[in-house]
Amino acid sequence: MVNVLGLDIGGANTKAAYVQTQKGTIKDVQIAVEYFPVWKKPQKLGQILQKLKTVFGDKFDAVGVTMTAELSDAYQTKREGVKHILGYVKEAFPNMPIYVLNTDTCLESPETALEAPFRVAAANWAATGWLVSQYFENCVVIDVGSTSTSIIPVINGKLAAQGKTDLDKLICGELVYTGSLRTNLAAIVQTVPVKGTVSMVSSELFALSGDVHLILGNISSRQYISETADGKGTTHKEALTRLARLICADTEMLTEKELTTIAQHIYEKQIQQIVVSLDQVYKRAKKTASTKVPILVAGLGKDFLAHKAAEQVKADVIMDLGELLPNKVSLAVPATGVALMTAKQVEEKNHDT
Repeated sequence: MVNVLGLDIGGANTKAAYVQTQKGTIKDVQIAVEYFPVWKKPQKLGQILQKLKTVFGDKFDAVGVTMTAELSDAYQTKREGVKHILGYVKEAFPNMPIYVLNTDTCLESPETALEAPFRVAAANWAATGWLVSQYFENCVVIDVGSTSTSIIPVINGKLAAQGKTDLDKLICGELVYTGSLRTNLAAIVQTVPVKGTVSMVSSELFALSGDVHLILGNISSRQYISETADGKGTTHKEALTRLARLICADTEMLTEKELTTIAQHIYEKQIQQIVVSLDQVYKRAKKTASTKVPILVAGLGKDFLAHKAAEQVKADVIMDLGELLPNKVSLAVPATGVALMTAKQVEEKNHDT
């Protein structure tokens, strides 16, 4: 039996997957998520890792790591971010084998990772793609998290991503910076319908995508785990108050019905943001694959964003990743993927010895 902890260290959330395998078969998977905006207090990352470590105990055969937090403006460069993150991982898991995922879907030591930090920066999409490729020969994954959306093609049982870096992925449509909770609404729309006309929006950070989805019932207050724009609560009323500020108004000037109409408009525009990129990637996958190409949806926004976008590109089949793995895994796919990759490597080493 092999016990591995997989870590997906993001800029806003750090996710952990405890995986127990035997001869390549998954025996148990457990997930934990900690909201941690690394840009505020990067020096506290070690405390977050220690907290996640204690959730599952500390008897692991190895730790697998992937990250996106190096993009945070807490760091001047990705090199600095990777060094900082891996330093805290090594401190939290001393005398334990640590494997870091790179964008070629290979695991390497922290020392090797530090020699070429761009290879391990923002490689969590590779963990997702590798995991899904164990089940599907051909597919496209849409993983909608709190902050961004990854679109990952798998063709002939292998990752077929055109981009390796975030920049490359933004260019080729494999990354869309729109998410379920943390997206500034001014980054989704420039105008909204109100009172029979159209209003431009303010570019202040007054409201987030989480407010829209809370108002529309796409998420619950409990699922709104990130900070709100005004630092206040996640009730329906508070979300309406923040949304009204988007057009420099308040809830005495606008009715709940008017605000709900605005929320619905923004929701539809956010789906379109994903559709534009998904259409590019899906068309490329369809040209290459010799069979039907299902779209697999994952992440917090899998039902109300990923699934809706998949419908609009007329996907051959739409499947919830939770149908392949325990549903909780779909909320932490990269962490689970890097954990399973690490477990496989540990089992192979144990077999060789």
